[in-house]
Amino acid sequence: MAVLNVYGQKPDEQITVNGRVTDQDKKPLPGVSISIQEDKKNRTVNTDANGAYTIETTTSDVLVFKMIGYGTILKPAGEVNDGVVMLTKSLVDAGDDDLVYIPFGVRKKREVTATISTISALNLPQIPSSSLTNVFTGRLPGLSIYPSGSQQPGYDVSSFLIRGRSSYNSNQEPLVLVDGIERSFAAMDLGEIESVSVLKDAATLAWYGMYAANGVIYVKTRRGSATSTKVTFDAQAGLQAPLQIAQPLDSYTYATLYNEASLNSGGTEKYDATALQAYKDGSDPYKYPNNNFVRDFTKNVAPTQRYVATVTGGNAFLKYYTLLSAYQQGGFYKGGHNETYDANTNFSRYNLRTNLDLHVNKNLDVALDIGGRITNLTFPNQGTAAFLNAVYSTPPNAFPVLNPDGSYGGTSIFPAANPKAMLEARGASTDLVRNMIATISARQKMDGILKGLAAEVFYAYDISGAYRSGFTQTYATFEPNGTGGYLPGYGTASKVDYLGNSFSGNIKKSEFWAGLDYDRTFGDHDIKFSSRVSRQVYSVFGNLDTKREGISNRLTYGFKQRYFVDLTAGYAGSENFAVGQRFGFFPAASAGWIISDEDFMKGTRSFLDLLKIRGSYGLVGNDAIGSARRFAFNDFFSRSTTGYTFGTGYTGVTGTAQLALGNPYLTWEKAYKTSVGFDAKLFKQAFSISADYFYEIRKDLATGSQLPSTLGQSLVYVNEGEASYKGFETGINYNKKLGNVDLNIFGNYTYQKSKILKINEAANLPAYQKAVGHPITSVISPAATANSGAGYISSMYKSMGIFQSQAEIDAAPKQLLSKDVKPGDIRYVDQNGDGIINGLDIVKTDYNFVPSSVFGLGASVAVKGFDLNFLFQGTVGSSVTINQLVNAGNTNNGFLNQFSVDRWTPTNTSAPYPRLLIADRGNNTANSDFWIRSSDYVRLKNVELGYSLSDRFVKKLKLSQLRFYVSGLNLLTFSKLNDLNIDPELPESGFNSSYPYMKIYSFGVNLKF
Repeated sequence: MAVLNVYGQKPDEQITVNGRVTDQDKKPLPGVSISIQEDKKNRTVNTDANGAYTIETTTSDVLVFKMIGYGTILKPAGEVNDGVVMLTKSLVDAGDDDLVYIPFGVRKKREVTATISTISALNLPQIPSSSLTNVFTGRLPGLSIYPSGSQQPGYDVSSFLIRGRSSYNSNQEPLVLVDGIERSFAAMDLGEIESVSVLKDAATLAWYGMYAANGVIYVKTRRGSATSTKVTFDAQAGLQAPLQIAQPLDSYTYATLYNEASLNSGGTEKYDATALQAYKDGSDPYKYPNNNFVRDFTKNVAPTQRYVATVTGGNAFLKYYTLLSAYQQGGFYKGGHNETYDANTNFSRYNLRTNLDLHVNKNLDVALDIGGRITNLTFPNQGTAAFLNAVYSTPPNAFPVLNPDGSYGGTSIFPAANPKAMLEARGASTDLVRNMIATISARQKMDGILKGLAAEVFYAYDISGAYRSGFTQTYATFEPNGTGGYLPGYGTASKVDYLGNSFSGNIKKSEFWAGLDYDRTFGDHDIKFSSRVSRQVYSVFGNLDTKREGISNRLTYGFKQRYFVDLTAGYAGSENFAVGQRFGFFPAASAGWIISDEDFMKGTRSFLDLLKIRGSYGLVGNDAIGSARRFAFNDFFSRSTTGYTFGTGYTGVTGTAQLALGNPYLTWEKAYKTSVGFDAKLFKQAFSISADYFYEIRKDLATGSQLPSTLGQSLVYVNEGEASYKGFETGINYNKKLGNVDLNIFGNYTYQKSKILKINEAANLPAYQKAVGHPITSVISPAATANSGAGYISSMYKSMGIFQSQAEIDAAPKQLLSKDVKPGDIRYVDQNGDGIINGLDIVKTDYNFVPSSVFGLGASVAVKGFDLNFLFQGTVGSSVTINQLVNAGNTNNGFLNQFSVDRWTPTNTSAPYPRLLIADRGNNTANSDFWIRSSDYVRLKNVELGYSLSDRFVKKLKLSQLRFYVSGLNLLTFSKLNDLNIDPELPESGFNSSYPYMKIYSFGVNLKF
C-alpha cells in the first residue's frame, strides 16, 4: 500500500467517475455498457446519446466498457474520470480473444503477416502425464513431436521438429520460449499454460538472429484477471500400461531354437531330449527352470495421479494467478521392495507458480513471475538399462531366480543378471531436482516525451540443481555344483549402507532484455515499433559460461486495417566463432492484405467473411554447428596422448598431440526462408482455413574438409554444405451450434521434403553412394549388437529376399559379408556388377525417420452437460529398421528372442527372417533394406469424455462448476507394424533395454468456485 501511495494511488477511495465513450472516428457511442468488475451489486450504467456516463465506484475497481461489435476495454476507475475511452470496432480476427503473442509483443490475429499457429490450453485434454509434449502432439500444423529417448518416469524424452530439416548437422530442435525466455515447458503443469504458438517463418524468427533458424515454440503462461476471481481444483487418478513389451520365449522353445542355431553354425545340440522334456513338463524347476522374467518383474499396469489447485483474480492495482500442482507416476517394475528401500522407478513432481501484475500508476506497470519445481525420481542402482536388459534378454532357462536354499541364482555366463537380486539387493538411488525461475519486468509509458512511446526492462533468472541420495548394496549369486552344494558365489554380498550423497546438474541462467516500444494510430495509419537489446548467460558448474547477445528490431505498419507490412531485423552474436566474426545481421520482411475488404470482392460477402493473403522472406541464422568442439576456431592440444618411443622401450612416452586443426573462418548456418499463405473464414466465421507454402535453403552448413592426407592433420569443419526443404501445411476448423449441440471439428496437415545440395564426401564415390540429392535425414538404428551398427543410417545394401537353395547361391554374386553363405541367408544386389558383394555395393537410400507428412484430426462435441473430445494423429512417409530388434542379444543368449520363432527353415521357406545363427552372422545382420519397414501410422492419441452437473444443483453446493471426466492417451494404433507388436514411433520401446511407451487411462473431477 505504501508503494501505491507514493505514486498517488489510494485504494478503495470512493469516487464518482464521469466520462465519455467514442468510436475510432471520435464520434460518441450511445448504449455502451459500463460495469464494475466482480461487483456483487451488479451496478451497470449505459452511455447516453452523447456517449456520456456517470458511475459510483472506488479507486480499486476496474471498469468494463462493453458493446456488441466493439472490442471490450478494461480501465482502472481512478484513471478514467473526466476522460475519453475509445472503443474500436471489432473486425474479423480483431476481437477480444483474437490475440497472437509474438516476441515481446502482441497482435490481433488480423494484423499478423507471419506464419504463426496457436492453440489455447483450454482446448487441450487433461492428461496425467509427466511430459506436456504428449498433449500437443498432432495439434498444430507444421509441428512434429515424436518420442526420441527413454520413456522412464520423469523423462518421457521427446523431440520437436518444425516443418522439417534443412540442415544435416545436429541441433535441429526449435528454440523453446516460456513468456519470452528460453525454458523447457515439458515439465510444466498444463494449468500453468494459457497458449502455445509455433513461429515458423523469418518474419518472426529474425528477431532472434542466429538462434531460431529451426523455429520457435512460444509458450504463454496464464495471468490474473481483473474481471473475475476464480478458484479451481482438479484431481485425477489413472493407470498406465505398456503399449508394447517384449514377450519372452519359454524354456522349451528357447532350447529348441538354440539347438537349431548351434547346428546351423557348425556346432552340436546343447540340450538333449531329457532337458527338452523337463523344460516342457516343469518336472525340475531348479535344474531346468522356465522363467518368465517379464511376467515376474514387470507390472501390467502402474498408477498415476495429478492434483492441481489454482487461484486467479485481482483489482485495478493488482492481478494474480497462482497454481500448485502435484503429480505422481509409479514405475512398472515388480518385486523391488525390501525393508529399507523400494527400487521401483517411482516419480513425483510438485509445481508452484505465481504470476503477479502490479499497476503502480497510469504510466508504470510491473510484472513479477515466480515459479518452482521439485522432482523426485527413484531408480535401482543397477540402472534402468541393465535391469531391463536382464528382464528382456536373459534366457528363461539361465538359472532359477532363487535356489532351494533361498540364495540368488546365477551362473558363470550370467553372474549378475538376476532381476530379483538387482531390485532387492543392489540398492536404490533418489534424484531430487529443484528448479526455481523468476522473471521481473517493468514497463513505463513515456507519453510526456512522445505519445505512444514506452520503455521496458525484462530480467529472468533460473537456477536448478540435483541432489542424489539413497542406499547401496551388493549381492552374490550361486550355481549348484551337481552334488547338492554350490559353486563359489559370483560377486560379493554386502549389507545395506547409505549411498554417498552427491550434487550435480547445478545450472544458472540469466537473461536480460531492455528497449523501447512505440504504438500510435494516425487516422487510417497504424504504426508499431519495438527495439530490444538482449544478453543471456548460461552457467554450468565446472564449465566456462555460455553467452549470447544481440539487438532486435521490429516495425509494423497497417493501413485501414487492410494492408500490413512488417520489417524485422536482428543483429546477434555468438561466441562459437572467432573474434571479429561473431556478429551477423538477419533481416526479414512480410506483408498481408485483407483482400476480402476490397470493393471488387463485394459479391463474395454472403459467404466469405475474411480472406487474407500474406507472405514473408528473410534470413535467419543457426550457431549450433553440429558436433564440432566448443571454440572450434582455435587449435587445441591433448596432454595425455602416447608420444614418441625413446631408447629401447616399446611403449611410447606420454606426450602432447594436436587435435583437429581449428578453423578461424568458421561461421553460422544461414537459412533463407520463404513462406506464402492465406487465411480465410467463411459462413459467418463457422469455417476457417489457413494454408502455407514454404521453402528454405540453408547455406554454409558445417561439413568435413577435403584436405589432402599429406597434410598430416585433419580440419575440424568447413562451411561448404548446402541443403533445402520445401512443402506446404494447412489447418482447418469448423465451429457450429446445431440446436443444443456445440460442434467443433479441427484438423491439420503438413507435407515436407528435404534435399542435400552440397556436402563434402570422399573422392571417387560412385553416384549411387553420394548423399547429394537425397533427403537430409535417415533411419535410426539403436545399438543392439556389435554387428548391427548404431546411429543414423541411410547407406545400406539392397536385398533380394532370402536364398532358398545352394543352386541360387552358386549362381549369384559371391557374398563376402560372412565366411559361409547358405540357404536361409539374405541375398543382396551386386550394385556395381563386379560379381562380389562387399562395401562397394552399399547404396545411399531415401529411407527416413522424419515423416514426409504429419497430420491430426479431431473434434469436440458438447450437449446437455456432456462433452466429448478426441484426436487422431499420424504420419506418412517415415521408416524404421527392425534389425536391432530381430537380431537383439549376444552370444550368451544365442541372439534368440520372440522374433526368432519366425525364422527361415527348410520347411518354412516363406519366413520373414533369415536362419538362426550363433556365429558368423555378418551377412544377415548387415544394414540393408531387408530390415526396413514403413512406420506410417494413425493413432487415437487421446479421448476425453466429461459431464458437468446442472447449474441449479451446483449453486446449492456453492460452486460455479462441477465436472467429472474420463480420459485416455495412446489408446489405439493402426500401422503396418501391428503384426510385429512394436510401436511405430519408438520401435525399441519395451525391448532390448528400453522403458516401454505407455498408454494412460484416467478419471478426474474438476471444481470451480
